[in-house]
Amino acid sequence: MFDAIGIESFEELLADIPQAVRLDRPLDLEPALSESELVDHLAQLASRNVDVNRELSFLGAGVYDHYVPAIVDAVLERGELLTAYTPYQPEMSQGVLQAIFEYQTAICELTGLDVSNASGYDGHTVAADACFLAKSATGRSKVVVAETLNPQTREVIATFAPGFGLEVVEVPHTDGVTDPSAMEEAAAGAAAVIFQQPNFFGCLEPAPELAAAASAAGALPVAHVDLLSLGVLEAPGAYGCAVAIGEGQSAGNTLSFGGPHYGFLSAREEFLRRMPGRIVGETVDVDGKRAYVLALQTREQHIRREKATSNITTNQTLLALAGLVYLSWLGPQGLREVGEISMALAEHAKATIGPSPAFDRPTFREFAVRCRRPSRDVVRDARALGVHPGYALGREYEDMDDMLLIALTERRTVEEIDRLAAILHEVGA
Repeated sequence: MFDAIGIESFEELLADIPQAVRLDRPLDLEPALSESELVDHLAQLASRNVDVNRELSFLGAGVYDHYVPAIVDAVLERGELLTAYTPYQPEMSQGVLQAIFEYQTAICELTGLDVSNASGYDGHTVAADACFLAKSATGRSKVVVAETLNPQTREVIATFAPGFGLEVVEVPHTDGVTDPSAMEEAAAGAAAVIFQQPNFFGCLEPAPELAAAASAAGALPVAHVDLLSLGVLEAPGAYGCAVAIGEGQSAGNTLSFGGPHYGFLSAREEFLRRMPGRIVGETVDVDGKRAYVLALQTREQHIRREKATSNITTNQTLLALAGLVYLSWLGPQGLREVGEISMALAEHAKATIGPSPAFDRPTFREFAVRCRRPSRDVVRDARALGVHPGYALGREYEDMDDMLLIALTERRTVEEIDRLAAILHEVGA
């Protein structure tokens, strides 16, 4: 290498780097470990983590402990699918492209809308994408969000808003849900109205009325939904939403310490060319055989920046494929059963655990209770006894320091709910 570039030594290679910025001593590193020593060291570090197989957890708040069947990993590990890279060459990527096409179909069937993209970065950034879509479609620069929308989603929208030239208005909740009349008043002149169903408190919003209120004001109704709820709850497209978004983690992805997961976005066909990311389409090859291609690519790395609908290039296709495998494994009846079991367990927990529900509203798999002491203290003391009892709402909402958000999935049992009730009683909740 020295001969090729015409130098005699390593020092000569560094000749143009000033002595003042050079390190005049060896790097302060521990001695190198052998492979076996390194594996042992990493295992010791990993043992500090607590997961749901070691601590009974009722934590939800946007990420849920649903069962992920073995078939998911078995399919993901197939060579024609195990890549997160963009399938630029369709002749080499038919497996991935078909999987994306089938994923888009599943999302459209569940949300009741016409078109879906190939997945988004997560359930928060697709909300920002929906805001940009709405601004582009309506020419308006105000977005109205319900206070009951996931706080992290609201924070991401607020972060993106200045770059989009958007004003963000929040509508406070009334006893755990959003008042449609208040939403309609706030929606005047807005590009979009975004609400969550079920909302962050686990309560079922009056979604058809909220969608109607948005439409009456000329704004696009956008529903942030959970895929697993759509086995028992009405599809957003059926009650008038123009766009449906959400976090897909609960369908086919493990908790993974909070991520990565995948977001989804579907919309009416009229918004097809304003959607973010990419869309796979079906066509035929030169021999007339069915084939799949990237029909639309709207990221700024693909088209002129001013026409791009998203500047996020991260691809979550592999995780979205996990969602597709999971949904295919469940089927319509299985999806309904998972939802019904979660709902039934939540209702049993409401009647069993002691602290009373904070809101007198129908819920799906998650509900808030009011404790006799600060909920963050309840969480701390319960975890010391091996149970994570839920999410302390006071972390995100003022005047909710005594509220605990408890999530039930089909993985929980009646016996585990009884244990939660005993722990909450023991810690004085």
